[in-house]
Order: sequence, then structure tokens, then C-alpha cells
Amino acid sequence: MHLHTKLYKERNRIKNNDLKYKNYLQILKEELVPAMGCTETIAIAYAAAKAKEALGCTPEKVIVEVSGNIIKNVKSVIVPNTGHLKGIAAATAAGIIAGNPDRKLEVISEVTKEDKQRIKEYLSTYPIEVKLADTPFIFDIQMNAFYKDSFVKVRIVNYHTNIILIEKNGKILYHKETTVSKENGLSSKESLNVEDIIDFANSVKIQDIEDIISRQIEYNSRIAEEGLRNNYGANIGSVLISTYGCDIKVRAKAKSAAGSDARMNGCELPVIIVSGSGNQGMTASLPVIEYANELKVSKEKLYRALVISNLVTIHQKTGIGRLSAYCGAVCAGAGSGAGITYLYDGGYREICHTIVNALSIISGMICDGAKASCAAKIAAAVDAGILGYYMFKEGQQFKGGDGIVKKGIEATISNVGKLAKKGMKQTDKEIIEIMME
Repeated sequence: MHLHTKLYKERNRIKNNDLKYKNYLQILKEELVPAMGCTETIAIAYAAAKAKEALGCTPEKVIVEVSGNIIKNVKSVIVPNTGHLKGIAAATAAGIIAGNPDRKLEVISEVTKEDKQRIKEYLSTYPIEVKLADTPFIFDIQMNAFYKDSFVKVRIVNYHTNIILIEKNGKILYHKETTVSKENGLSSKESLNVEDIIDFANSVKIQDIEDIISRQIEYNSRIAEEGLRNNYGANIGSVLISTYGCDIKVRAKAKSAAGSDARMNGCELPVIIVSGSGNQGMTASLPVIEYANELKVSKEKLYRALVISNLVTIHQKTGIGRLSAYCGAVCAGAGSGAGITYLYDGGYREICHTIVNALSIISGMICDGAKASCAAKIAAAVDAGILGYYMFKEGQQFKGGDGIVKKGIEATISNVGKLAKKGMKQTDKEIIEIMME
């Protein structure tokens, strides 16, 4: 091979690595963001706050048109900062009365005691109608706000802050084209793969990720401790510890479950989300943090392990989508298993087998909306991630041809995406019908 050909190839390799580095870093910046409460609930409050802003006054009537998955995820959770109100109408009222749209997924984080009373009064005074939207988008919120002869439409699709339309009195104030299959405005995740994720985690400069990861550790640890200290939901974290003791495997499950119970049941502390989900954000981070404390590893090693857990979770969810009938905690549980494996000095081979084992154990767990039982599902998902690691440590593994498992980690992850996105489509419809009966 000629010298100039070698140099050309080497320059291309360096350039591609640099682009991938920047891409992976940007994915972390976009995905690991703070949110208060169930993210679908907060997306509704955000749409309502934007509608009021465009209208220029408090609407006297609101019609909220949403896709089935939004109904599924908002129906049973408490809207934070509302005095324990539940559902789409409560989230809408909170956004209208006390929302600050500039805060996006923390839109109702600055609610006063007086605001809480005004939210209740608004709900009892003005009609808020909720309709099931006829839409190809799995994630779709359209907020229609009216005052006298004025009306405003605000529409969000695909992900929680992706406003594609603001219209007032028939005049379009803002519009952007979008498609069902693309998350316009976010970095491409097509280049994500487990081997490159591990390479990135090993090579990333700590100063490039310190702010992102340290905030995830701080926020998610705080709400987990709150969940264990106080009475939220089904108190799965406390049940696990009182039943099974304080072994590290129990604590890893209990912390993430407790954070979820607090978040689903009105706790006003923010969390750092992953793939648009606070539950996935806690599942991907808290078990890894707990194991890092147990193993007394360096802060740097913990940061790198969390990079793996977060990106492995995002990688799996890319083929599934933000919302589906497939419980996203499964992906995050496998992600946390990968992060824990890294803490035990596992490399590419060990991490791949951990992920495959975890997905083999628990893929197919349904998502029937955000609610208290999410905490128990998270505990099961984390358990699968931990078992996936210990299985391989003992020389045991699930192999290509075992059910949905194919030879090669990327082929197995692809199969899970097909199962969740295509295979469970009808399951999703049935779940939504059951919940709306």
C-alpha cells in the first residue's frame, strides 16, 4: 500500500473518530436533562403553558387532543406541585396557571401555595376536554386554547419538547416539518453500537462529561433517598430492604424503585431523564452508583460506567421509540447491568453477554402507563441486569438461537427493537383500550 493511501486512511479514521466523539457527547447532553414528574405529564403542562403564552391571556376553554400512549402514561400519575391532582386535565391546568414555558420539562417547578389553589379553582371553573387523537404519531399532544373570539393551537410530537406548530386565530406563528420516524432537532443515534460506546466511555475526557454525569448522580440520588425516607406509592424500595435485607444487590434495586415511587406519586424533586423517561434515567444510574459506592471505585470509573449505562440504554431505545408497549425499564436495567459489569473491570465481551442475558430474561414486560407499579418493574429490570452479569461470571449465558437471541449483540438489540416496535403494536392498542374502559 502506498504511503499516501495509508495517510489518507489514517486521516479518515481520526476524522470519523472525532465526529463520533462529538456525536456521542451531544447525545448525552440532549438526553440527560432535568425533568420534574412523569415526563408525558410535564409535556402536557409545557404545551399548555406555551398555548397560554401565545394566547396572551388565561383561556376560558381548552381541548386537549392526545395519542393513546399519552393517555396511558398520564392517566394514573400525580402531577407535581398541584396538591396531588392526577391526569391530563390537572397537568393542563397547572401549565396554564403556573407554568413557565422557558423551563421546558421543569415548567411547573416554580409553583406557589397560592398557585396550587388557583389550579384547583381553574379546574372547577373552566372546561378542559380530553380527546383521543386520530394520529400516526405515537407521541402526539395538541393543545387547543380558547378565549372569546381568539384561539391557539400548540402541537408537540415525537418527543417531549418538540413543538412543531403554534397557530393563533388561523395564522401560523411557528411551524416545522416532521415525520413519524425521525426525531427532528436531535442528534442522530444511528452510529450507536456497544463496541463504540465502550471505546467512547474509556476515552472520553472527564471534563467533557463531568457536569452532565455529576448532575445525574446528584439529582437521582436525592430523589431515591427521599423515596426511601418517606411514604410514596407502593414503597417498593422499603419493601425490598425490609424483606430481603441490605445486600448490595437489594440496595441497587431498592434505590431505583424508591426514586420511581417518589416521582410517580407527587414528589417535587427533579430527576435526570434518559430517552425521555425519568424512570429509565433512574434505572440506568442508581444501581451503578450504588455498586460504585460498594466497590469503592474512583469517581472517574463511576463516570465512565454511567456513560456506558446511559448510552447502552439510549441505543436500545433507538430501535423501539420513546413510547411503546415494551417497558423501557427493561432497556435501562440491561444498561445498568452493563455499567455494573464495567465497574467489575468487564470489557466488551463481558458487557455484551450481560446485556444479552438481561434482555433474554425480561424482554416483553409490558408498559401499561406511568404509575406506582413502575417501581416494581424497575426492580425486576435491575435484577435481570445484575443476574445477567453474575450468570456470565459463572460461565453461563444465553446463546444465538435461544428465542429472540441472535449471535452478536447488535443483532439481539435489533431483534428487541422489532419485537417492541412491530410485534407489540397490537398489544399497545389492547392496553390502551383496557385502560380507557
